[in-house]
Amino acid sequence: MDKKLNGYTNKELIKIQKIEKEILKEFHEVCEKNNLDYFMCGGSAIGIVRHGGFIPWDDDIDVGMSRKDYDKFLEIAERDYSDKYTIINAETNKAFPLMNTRWGLNGTKYITEDLAKIEGEFGIFLDIFCFDNIPDDNRIMKIQTTKAWFFGKLMVLSGVPKPVLYIKGKKKYIFRAVFLLGHYFLKVLGLKPAFFYKIIKKYMLQYKDIKTERMAYMFDPQRYTSIVNKKDIYPIKENYFSGLKVKVPNRIEEYLERRYGDYMKMPPVDQRHNHPPYILDFGDK
Repeated sequence: MDKKLNGYTNKELIKIQKIEKEILKEFHEVCEKNNLDYFMCGGSAIGIVRHGGFIPWDDDIDVGMSRKDYDKFLEIAERDYSDKYTIINAETNKAFPLMNTRWGLNGTKYITEDLAKIEGEFGIFLDIFCFDNIPDDNRIMKIQTTKAWFFGKLMVLSGVPKPVLYIKGKKKYIFRAVFLLGHYFLKVLGLKPAFFYKIIKKYMLQYKDIKTERMAYMFDPQRYTSIVNKKDIYPIKENYFSGLKVKVPNRIEEYLERRYGDYMKMPPVDQRHNHPPYILDFGDK
């Protein structure tokens, strides 16, 4: 019997990884064809260095793009690939409460429990994170990114009554109760994700047209987690993800060490998180 582990049977996890790898392959081809840069980031970057591909229990693929390349990719994807993929983000779905973009495969369904009540075409997806320019002065940077991060958390809270919490014990139930009360308070006030997104854009794009040495994805659970030095990212180089040619940060080890510390150390079993599905449908795949 194929028992479920972290929300998946072994066959399901292998299949979702296979489909995500196919999406990544097409994404890479789109970027190559249109001279767009991207880089494997987050857990997917760890996977390349530590495992040669997926972290064994991982169920998604993370890529990062600069604002310029990200905006161009979304334009091309909408124009040329909407018959096969659906773009889900706060621009295309006003109820979507997250600041990343999901490039989802049409004909499949992948909905996590926290997004169970959000309407939309949620297919098995590639996770795309946009990195925006941030000031080189740390004091000014903290003002910009903290404001974006704070309203990003309110955006999540306004759309999700039960956000994912990597907390155990009594503390988890206390936080869950607080977040549930916060969600319904914002709901009574009529404040939805689209309201907060308008505020976030002002801070997120504040340095869009200013040359800086750093950029950041500002909406991780903890502030300042995804701040990167551009010299660690560019020029992009190539590596392999489970045999598939992909693009990675030029100084991938420095990028990973800055973000994770000892990234080669395997986490304890109880800290090996993924994103168990509320609905998972492979369609005809």
